[in-house]
Amino acid sequence: MGRDAEREPHARLFVALDVAAEVRDELADWAAAALADPAIRLLPRGSLHVTLCFLGSVPERRIPEIEAVLDALGPRPVPLAPAPRLAAKPPSRPRFFAVELSSPAAIELQAELSAALGARGLYEPEQRPYWPHLTLAKVRGERGKRRPQRVRIEVPELPDGLVRTFDSVRMALYRSILRPTGAEYIPLATCDLPR
Repeated sequence: MGRDAEREPHARLFVALDVAAEVRDELADWAAAALADPAIRLLPRGSLHVTLCFLGSVPERRIPEIEAVLDALGPRPVPLAPAPRLAAKPPSRPRFFAVELSSPAAIELQAELSAALGARGLYEPEQRPYWPHLTLAKVRGERGKRRPQRVRIEVPELPDGLVRTFDSVRMALYRSILRPTGAEYIPLATCDLPR
């Protein structure tokens, strides 16, 4: 790699599904009460999404190629059905809490996106199966150590009103900017999805 290539601007990118603001608000409001533990940091409600592909650091000049891939996939409905119990990963000493989602449409869309981005050298497809989920909270690390703090709450179940199928409203390419207070996500391109 030449010096010019090393100096060119890069962006930390991912492609995700967005859910409706009212669904994000309901989940965030519930999580604020259900995950009340000093070791747990709730994610901002505006940041709640379902990641399809995390691309990592990509040269900014290649962003139009990613946008073209999203356009070529075409909009389609992507229903998401939450599991009744929140997922704690890993279960023994969680690093994060997420709503696990059953969604054959999201799995199919992710496979198409992964293949299309991989064919252009923009993404290295994961070996493990895709797991649709929406992260609600992360566990703070122990001071001076890489492992997460211990949480003192039982893994909660979602209330009946939240265990209902909801649709993704758009697919988006996001730029992630890491900040001391947490990542900031800036949409670069969006594709509205039918419901």
